[in-house]
Amino acid sequence: MKKRILLMLLAAAALGAPSLAARNGVLFATESRKPTPGTYVLQPQLSTLGWLAKKVTGQHNGTVQFQSGQVLVKGSQIVGGTFTVDMTSIKDNDQSERLVGHLKSDDFFGVDKNPTATFVITSVTPIKGAAKDADNVTITGDLTIKGKTNPLSFPAKAGVKSGVAAASGTATIDRTKYDIRYRSKSFFESIGDKAIDDAFTLTFNVIAKADGVATR
Repeated sequence: MKKRILLMLLAAAALGAPSLAARNGVLFATESRKPTPGTYVLQPQLSTLGWLAKKVTGQHNGTVQFQSGQVLVKGSQIVGGTFTVDMTSIKDNDQSERLVGHLKSDDFFGVDKNPTATFVITSVTPIKGAAKDADNVTITGDLTIKGKTNPLSFPAKAGVKSGVAAASGTATIDRTKYDIRYRSKSFFESIGDKAIDDAFTLTFNVIAKADGVATR
């Protein structure tokens, strides 16, 4: 009778406790817990960042390279991240050394004093009803250029699959918020056809891996 009561008590305790699994003779609790974000390492050589700037008489475009970064992942979703851009790597697709030198000067990005720019994601919000191949999230974060930080939001296509986190899209940036006012109509009204648009765009394709090793 005592053995039967003891067995009943043990069974009741087992039902009320977290389930256990045996691994190599050791018991581990398998109760459900909230997943914690995983850290994926940015792959600079697999990621791209292109820029496009327009003016009254035309436009220029080129590239700049990611230096490093990490993406925070929860399940199949990107939930955060931090990225550093090497501003010394600015290139012009027309291979104009004069233009690149000017972009690196204090008129624009002041690369000598500010060799990097950063973007820190503060939120990733799903876009309801997004088509399969369309932008499916809105990414919001803090962009720092030339030592000045401002909030920035833009749509993107993002996801995680087989240990790879990927995001792509285009962000529009108001350069005057970062004290880049050279030939800006907002500050020089009589500049005429020498004006350069205040807004420029960055088109990105970010690849990060879960193995913790960045490809160089």
